[in-house]
Amino acid sequence: VQLQASGGGLVQAGGSLRLSCAASGRTFMNYVMGWFRQAPGKEREFVTAILWSGSRTYYADSVKGRFTISRDNAKNTVYLQMNNLEPEDTAVYYCAAGTLRIGVPSSPYDYDYWGQGTLVTVSS
Repeated sequence: VQLQASGGGLVQAGGSLRLSCAASGRTFMNYVMGWFRQAPGKEREFVTAILWSGSRTYYADSVKGRFTISRDNAKNTVYLQMNNLEPEDTAVYYCAAGTLRIGVPSSPYDYDYWGQGTLVTVSS
């Protein structure tokens, strides 16, 4: 299984970025796809997740109303649209895939596969 994250970069506060996560190597129909982020000196934290086979989505409170997760089944790709970015959003963003479990998939332990990360830097 390979997860290839891309789309990071430098943006000013208030700007937007779209991250992509291209998935390959297996069928992901019974999987949940998530985005996490890790800022320097901090633990990896949950950002958002989406069920590959449905429309159910989950968001951290800190990004609700600003970030949107979506997927394109035909392209095996998950997207993270980030709007109204804040300096506090600066981090390495990781995409991840995990089998469906009970409850909100907000723990890194809910995921079996990880991408390499893409750096998002938001300047003030």
